[in-house]
Amino acid sequence: MSLMGSLYTGVSGLQTSNNALNTTAHNMSNMDTAGYTRQQVSQATRSYVTIEKSNKTNWKQLGLGVNYSRTRQERDYFLDKNYRREAGRNSFYEVSAFTMEEIEYILGESESGGSIEGHEFSESISNFWVAVQELSKDPTSSVNQNLFVTRAYEFIERASAVYTSLCQYQDNLNQTAVKEVNKINSYAQEIEDLNRMIVKTEAGGVEHANDLRDRRNYLLDELGKMGNISYSEDTLGYMTVKFEGIDLVKGSMVNTVELYTDPKTGFYTPYWKMLAHCDYDEKGNIVVTKEGIEGAEVFDLTAVVSSDRNTDIGSLKAMLLARGDHRATYSELKDINTDGEYQEGWYNSNVSQSIIMNIQAEFDQLVNAVATKINGILAEEAEKAGPAGVSDYLRDENGDPYQLFVKKIDIDDWTVSNILINQELRQNPALLKFRKEEHSEDNPLTERLKAAFEEKIYTLNPNVETPLCFRDYYTNLVAQVANSGSVFRGIQETQTQTADSLYNAREQVVGVSSDEELTNMIRYQNAYNASSRYINVISEMLEHILTTLGR
Repeated sequence: MSLMGSLYTGVSGLQTSNNALNTTAHNMSNMDTAGYTRQQVSQATRSYVTIEKSNKTNWKQLGLGVNYSRTRQERDYFLDKNYRREAGRNSFYEVSAFTMEEIEYILGESESGGSIEGHEFSESISNFWVAVQELSKDPTSSVNQNLFVTRAYEFIERASAVYTSLCQYQDNLNQTAVKEVNKINSYAQEIEDLNRMIVKTEAGGVEHANDLRDRRNYLLDELGKMGNISYSEDTLGYMTVKFEGIDLVKGSMVNTVELYTDPKTGFYTPYWKMLAHCDYDEKGNIVVTKEGIEGAEVFDLTAVVSSDRNTDIGSLKAMLLARGDHRATYSELKDINTDGEYQEGWYNSNVSQSIIMNIQAEFDQLVNAVATKINGILAEEAEKAGPAGVSDYLRDENGDPYQLFVKKIDIDDWTVSNILINQELRQNPALLKFRKEEHSEDNPLTERLKAAFEEKIYTLNPNVETPLCFRDYYTNLVAQVANSGSVFRGIQETQTQTADSLYNAREQVVGVSSDEELTNMIRYQNAYNASSRYINVISEMLEHILTTLGR
């Protein structure tokens, strides 16, 4: 090769080293950029010039220098996959643990002190018990009668406040779930847009859409936190993404997640638009029904939550599980479904896995038991005194037995949201009298009321065998919540460590190390100086030849 041609070899070194320095500078500039992946220079030799071909093993060839072949991203497919799965599992237990903390606060037993409603309800149980004890000492005392009715009123009012707070938290989770679904749709559409841009950019085989790929990988990380995802990339660079086993992004299609609104509760159910069956009203408008989305739901909330089955992944699923799909009542602990019919296994498959619904049902059972037990005792004692028309003891002007608790709506059940204190008795507690027609104090009745508070015949749910009385029921309910919260926090802490370790391992591959980049910068700078020195040497040789020949 001529000396003039040798200059091109030096220039290739200058260009390649300069591009490598630019890549290093790009890495250093994006050290703190979210989702950025470290880029690495790939160099290759340029084609050789063959001077002479022969039958010998080695041909006479001259090299033309170095070529800056590509800038590739440093990623590990398996670390990405494992991190996204474990980050999603971490999000699931993070939401679950936070929900338990909120319920502890509502019940008035959290580390921060808890809500006023929870504290007041806990006090109302104790106060109600004290009122019953005082009543047993002197049943005919108007003070004790008034205290008994007043404490019963406080019990119902504060129970209603706690149950309302649980329902409001359900509504908060419901609205948060809407935001999560909107994010999923937004991310899916952006991934599809990025797919098209990446394919277009890399179609010529020269340019590599590394920054676009960074953004797409960041979106996959975010999707992985909300649900169980899987993905694959074709030879053109197009990414297909599945969410909970269903295609979310495929080809030029984005399978939108829609929300069905329950007309009774207002709760949203995410479903796949392309898998649902829609009806039309008389005006031609699309009508989505509960039957139409069967089989199209994004999540199966009746499936057993298990790490082995990967059914404990994603913040959105955790929110929906914690929220449940309706307001739970005590009857569901007895496997009575929402239609009022017995359905074996209803509680375990539809209520127990929902954090809030489980607490609602157990809490409602306490209020129902207190109200129906006391009402039952009053009614039985009225019947013992004699039928209506013969005896007016513990009976109203219509001859019906006095009931301390009454329903808001007669057709509904004795649930905490449908129980009121008898306003007639509240205005005039002396109507109860507690004095029989022979003017003797009704001590047996008050003793039965005391026994009702101490009778250990109740359990929190069908899966718990420890019998409880009214006085201990709420304490054990709170303890159950605290224990469950501790379990969730323990799992979450362990899962956080797992996700963090995978994240750190991935950062060793994709993250930018300032020390490493500075080392590369020195190396490429030295390479640049070497190429520059080589060109200077060739230039001096040319100058020497020209000067010599010029003489």
